[in-house]
Amino acid sequence: MDMRPIGVFDSGLGGLTAVRALRQILPEEQLIYFGDTARVPYGGRSRETILKYARQDVRFLRSFDLKAILIACGTVTTTSLETLQAENPLPIVGVVEPTCRRALLVTKNKKVGIIATLASIRSGAYEAVLRRLDPSVEVLGKPCPLFVPLVENGRFRPGDVVIETVAREYLEPLKAAGIDTLILGCTHYPLLTEIIRDVMGPEVTLVSAGEESAFELKRLLKAGGLRAEEGAHCGGADFYVSDQPEDFERIASVFLQENIRYAARRIDIDQY
Repeated sequence: MDMRPIGVFDSGLGGLTAVRALRQILPEEQLIYFGDTARVPYGGRSRETILKYARQDVRFLRSFDLKAILIACGTVTTTSLETLQAENPLPIVGVVEPTCRRALLVTKNKKVGIIATLASIRSGAYEAVLRRLDPSVEVLGKPCPLFVPLVENGRFRPGDVVIETVAREYLEPLKAAGIDTLILGCTHYPLLTEIIRDVMGPEVTLVSAGEESAFELKRLLKAGGLRAEEGAHCGGADFYVSDQPEDFERIASVFLQENIRYAARRIDIDQY
């Protein structure tokens, strides 16, 4: 039994969808979330800059006595996961491999689509893992650079002509290609589930990176004897951001899909 907290980070607040999944899957665990809201999005930046930011994010989280870290960011996972794992003596879980395993489990025609940030698609990480696990799979990737800033600015609800127009432009080529499974390769994207499903149709299965990584972390903690006491009522979450936190309660309520009264504390990430 290990009562130390789990660290979770993302380039902004999209990783709160992974926090929501963790709270459902591991309700007894204490979470510490950092959203790098001052530098969101990471997806259009160079690999070197993303790694620099990710190292700072990890150093901040490790100022707490953590037992594990979940990288709730597809961009960091696809560009920096192996480096971060090599540099830090604690379990670090990314979103790519668990998501790819799930996608291969549910696809019937072995045509899998991936939507993610530009950096994630450029990295080829999702495609490489899918092909390693199943060389016969056909993979179609599509960068969706406008999704993260639109979601961060609250433009994700059905009926919003801006996000619906952007979604059709990104997604219709994937639908026309005949995929039957679509990986949501960024933890912001679950908030777009309804819009994405409207474009893709019910015959396409959506696989969420944040949810699958939460299940992977649960398996890892159990295997390592790192679970908190199951059934204990000590689970909770503390939230930190790198920019002004005034709107955090409103935005976090959307991502977590519950009315919250949590306050986020601002930290100077450049100190790390």
